[in-house]
Formats: sequence, structure tokens, C-alpha cells
Amino acid sequence: MSVSTESKSAVVPSARPRHRAPRDRQPFRRAKTLGGALGVTVLGAVVPGAGYLWTGRRLGYAVLGVFLAGLAVLGYYAQDWHRFVDMAFDPTRLRVAGAVLGVAFAVWAFTVVTTYVMARPLAMRRLESTLGAIVVTLLCVLVAIPAVQSVRLANTQAHFVATVFKDEQTATVPTNTTEADPWGGRDRVNVLLLGGDGGVGRTGIRTDSVILLSMDTHTGKAVMFSLPRNMMNAQFPEDSPLHEVFPDGFRTSDPSADAGNWMLNAVYSQVPALYPHILGNSENEGADAIKQAVAGSLGTHVDYYVLINLLGFQQLVDAIGGVTVNINEPIAINGNTDAGIPPTGYLQPGPNQHLDGFHALWYSRGRWGSDDYERMLRQRCMVNAIIEEADPLNVLRRYQALAKAGEEILRTDVPRELMPDFVDLALKVKEKKVRSIAFVSSDKFFSGDPDFTWMQSVVAKALEPHPGGGAKGDPGKAVRTDDACGYHPVSQ
Repeated sequence: MSVSTESKSAVVPSARPRHRAPRDRQPFRRAKTLGGALGVTVLGAVVPGAGYLWTGRRLGYAVLGVFLAGLAVLGYYAQDWHRFVDMAFDPTRLRVAGAVLGVAFAVWAFTVVTTYVMARPLAMRRLESTLGAIVVTLLCVLVAIPAVQSVRLANTQAHFVATVFKDEQTATVPTNTTEADPWGGRDRVNVLLLGGDGGVGRTGIRTDSVILLSMDTHTGKAVMFSLPRNMMNAQFPEDSPLHEVFPDGFRTSDPSADAGNWMLNAVYSQVPALYPHILGNSENEGADAIKQAVAGSLGTHVDYYVLINLLGFQQLVDAIGGVTVNINEPIAINGNTDAGIPPTGYLQPGPNQHLDGFHALWYSRGRWGSDDYERMLRQRCMVNAIIEEADPLNVLRRYQALAKAGEEILRTDVPRELMPDFVDLALKVKEKKVRSIAFVSSDKFFSGDPDFTWMQSVVAKALEPHPGGGAKGDPGKAVRTDDACGYHPVSQ
């Protein structure tokens, strides 16, 4: 039986359908207006991932999760600021944090831009498109400023810590400190503040500013003891190897010797030159020597030192935005009394004088028409003025300049791991009024032949736990200098 062509073609299926069935997929959700799209974009900028979720992208859950995890990490450090400070003195963690912040910003900017692209209406006039692009760009720039600044601060701090706090090994640094007891069981920690002057024509560093800062580790009450640079016969502790070679103090029996080489300010350079390695293995033998000289002379311990090079002091003051001091009499700028070279100018008297780095330097070191004792008192006032300016907001605002200056002029043997504890202590000290005692010329003190027994008694009284001990009964201005930084103009 034959089958017709017509019937046969009716039962043969076609090889391929002409059209595919549409996929079961919802398109991105879009805003109806430019304002709506920008609103979604801002939402995604404030809460990363929220804009993605509004448009229907499940990737928003992952972005939101990362954002919440970041907030949790910040909360972890915020609830105990000691953790934050601890990280601030860890170069490795700082560099990691900087890298993470950089990546986080890049991801954030990507999500902001793509959120806008997905949320914007398909049909927009050219003016609307241009306006939308401008707003999104400004939004990215607005957030980029603090993000970039945060990355720069993290990297700056990492470099600063790695440069200054090198965990310099000295022979006199305390060895009994632990994380649980950073002060080694002591009620006071004593830091020697040195102003080093390596000026033209000098060999090595002369520590022309010598101030011992003693801080109560519990209360933050502090006392500063200022010693004259020209003090002779500096003593060394009896258990020190330096006491064996200088049993009568830092002096020589050679009558023709230069007296300048046997002053307190020469200990830093002279002792290592005369007796290298006498105190043991050290990366700064000069610091070890003068720490012991101050300890033996004042009858107390000296734990750490901080050396500021006066040649870079100007940078430090400029970095914090200047300092404010009272000037009671004209202070010479430049000039050399010994050479008969007159000053090129003067700092004029007046209360609350705001000085930049250049003028602050001459306030601290100017000697024309004044003596070392007057200069020593001004240096004490300068330390106090710097403490006053070093409030957290000012430090943060000027931190990059401050860190750069510190890298060039600062040297210390304070261990890096103790810096969070020192920050805590510094904040306690700032809340208290720092007392000051300066050993200046009087009927009780002569720098050419000091009475160290009397000096040690003054220090012991000043460090008594009960207030009012200080130096009662001593000749007022000769020792106590609590009001030395006030405005008391010298009558002409």
C-alpha cells in the first residue's frame, strides 16, 4: 500500500525548533529615576552590599558579611584601646593593616560604581547620565580621602616604629620586665631626657640638656630633675664598673687637662672613648655611661633614656605646630660670648609667646647675656610646653610631620613592647602637674664641686609618696622651680 507524500510529511518531526523557551531569570531591579538610583548607591556606600541586595544580586550577602566582619574587628580593638596601641607599635601588623585598608577601599569603590550601574534607569537623558557619573565620582573621592589617609598613617607609623624603636640593646636597660609587670615591680620609672648637641666644630655628641623624669607608675605624678651641663665630678653607682675607674667621680688628676672634657655633658662621648665596653655589650655606650652618672649623682635608678638631637629640634617643634611659653627677659638669637660675636636678634619678653621651631630652639639654647642655669630652666619650661601641646587630637592631626621629625632626631632604648604601657603612663602624667627641681647655683650647690649627699637628700624628699616633701627648707629659687615658667618680667 502506498502512502501519499502529504500524509508522510505530516508525521515527520522537524529537526530543530525555531525559538528557545525563555529562561526563568529575573532581570536586575532598577530605579525608576536618577534620584532613586543615587539613593541606592549611597545606601550601598554606607552599608556595603546593601545596594547589591536591592538590585537583586546575591553577591551582596558576601559583601555585607565582610563589612560586618570588619566592624567586629574594629569593635574588638575599640573596647580595649590598649590593643589598638599595641598594634600601633607593631610594624608588621601596621603594614598588614595598611594593605588590608587599601584592598578594602578598592573593593568598596568597585561596589559603589557597579551598584549605580545596575540601579540606574535604562532610559536617561545625557544630562542625567553626566550628573549621575559626577555624583558617583564625588562619592568615591569623598570616601577615598579618609581611606588613603588611613593607609598613609599606618605606613608612616610602621616606618617610624621600625626606625626609632629598634629595641636598641643597652647594658643598663632593666631586664626584669614582663608583659604582666612592665615596670619590674618598681613604683617609679625614671627616664633620662637628653638634648644632644653635635654642633659645628664638636667631636661627637655633647648632652647639653640633662633632665631626669621620674614618674609614679600608679598615679602618674611626675618630678623633673634638671642637672647643669657643667657639673663636675659626676658620681657612679658603687656596684658599677665605672665606679672602680672613677672612685672619686668623673674627673682627672691631670692639672693640664681640659676641664670641658670632664663635665657632665662630656660623659656621653668621653667614657666610651676612654673605656670601651666597660659596662658590657651595648649599642649605645654613651647612653649607658650618662645613665649611670645621673643615677650615681642623684642616688636613684635610671631605667631608660631618650636622646633628642638639638640640631633637629626645630623640626620637632614645627611638627607639633609650635609651642607657647612665657619670656621674662630678652633672649639672644645666635651670638657667641667667648668669640665676641653679638646676637643677630632677640626674643622679646611677653606672656604666652607662641614660638615656631627656629625661635623655640634659641629659647632653649640661647646663652648670650645669661648663664647655663637660666638656660637650664628654660629647657625645663620647653619640655613642659611640648607636653602641653602634645594632646591626642593635635598629635593625630600633625602625626605625619611629627613622625618624620622623630625619625631623624630621636634615639632611645625604650623597648618597643613597652610603648603601650608608656602611652598609658604618659596620659596619667599629662593629667597631673609636673613638679620641677633644678640644681642651680646657690649656697647649697656649686656645679664645680657638688655636694652629692645633699643632692641625693633633695631627690629622696621629692620622691616621697606624700605631697609636700619636695625640697622644703631649701633656698627657694635655688632648687624648687615649680613657678619658674610663669610670667615674671625682669625689671629694666
